[in-house]
Amino acid sequence: MKTVEAMIKGHQSINALGHAANELHAGDVAIVGAGCGQLELMTLRAARIVAQAEALVFDSLVSSDILTLVTPSCQRHFVGKRCGQPSKKQDDINELLLTLAQQGLKVVRLKGGDPHIFGRGSEEAHYLAQNGIRSQFIPGVTAALGCASSTGIPLTYRGMARSVTLITGTKMTDADNANAPTQWQALLAAQSTLVFYMGKEQAQSISVGLLDAQCGANLPVALVTNGGRPNQIVTYATVASMADAALTIKDSGPTLIIIGDVVSVGQQLNALLADIDVDATQPPLEYGYEALYA
Repeated sequence: MKTVEAMIKGHQSINALGHAANELHAGDVAIVGAGCGQLELMTLRAARIVAQAEALVFDSLVSSDILTLVTPSCQRHFVGKRCGQPSKKQDDINELLLTLAQQGLKVVRLKGGDPHIFGRGSEEAHYLAQNGIRSQFIPGVTAALGCASSTGIPLTYRGMARSVTLITGTKMTDADNANAPTQWQALLAAQSTLVFYMGKEQAQSISVGLLDAQCGANLPVALVTNGGRPNQIVTYATVASMADAALTIKDSGPTLIIIGDVVSVGQQLNALLADIDVDATQPPLEYGYEALYA
């Protein structure tokens, strides 16, 4: 098991702060954000809490190296949800968390990204509280932030994008799009970067909805698969071509969609970085992902 102390070696001032707040007590539940990918992108507090777990309830978006933080004796309960695949019902997950806590175990509910961003963490906390169980939240780097940083795409940019809107792509069906044009017209007018979580399967509906809202057909799009991980893939497209681009993505990993002129800013940045001369003795500065153009 990787120790948390090894991750923070040399940071005694950090290690000495807030030990009481970092303690997980028997019968408590910590709802923890695992971040957008690698172990190193977790918060220090999240790593400390996970290392104390006696029962770990985790999702499919949690990286395998993060699981090395727990002890061999820790119970592991996989409850991941993936689009179109059999998965645990939310009611069953709620009941599992309650049962483990009532057994007096130190329970960690580990979620990819941040538990408050499309993570149902608050639903679970409410259920536990209604049954007399305390819980606490530990934040994590959500996919929108992690994917944007790892690809060099700024979600906001002066004079171009004044806001960011996070949207769940799983609800972008044809029926939902009946009311979408008015809403999306407002988003486009506000110069907002649109970020769709879990949107690959609904790329066609998203494209149609945006075009119906008079969105420019050539507005840049980036589909980021396995964001924040070593096997990250970025597929560039436009609003008009994004549906076809989504079909070219064969990797089964989660895909996040970034839509807006800021995508072109990220592409320009990467082109400039690629042209910078680098000392032969130093590794080149790069974001380390495979870029595809559809």
